[in-house]
Amino acid sequence: METLTVTASGKVTFRKDVLQHLGVRPGEKIELDKLPDGRVSLRAARPTGTIEKFLGLLAGKTKKVATLEEINEAAATGWAGQK
Repeated sequence: METLTVTASGKVTFRKDVLQHLGVRPGEKIELDKLPDGRVSLRAARPTGTIEKFLGLLAGKTKKVATLEEINEAAATGWAGQK
């Protein structure tokens, strides 16, 4: 069991091995659930995207326009785990 110290401003620092265990990298967020018995549950917060954000992901990044066949081929290759 790890023991952490709370600073005067109410902050707690997690050790690197704990963050690695959670799969959290610098800049990412952690979700905390308060349990009824005074305990808490921590987990890595995983972003939930919207289709609007996905569709605009590459907007303005290239001048190439992919055909529907090229998009389907890229999707099939990606789903198959190929690069």
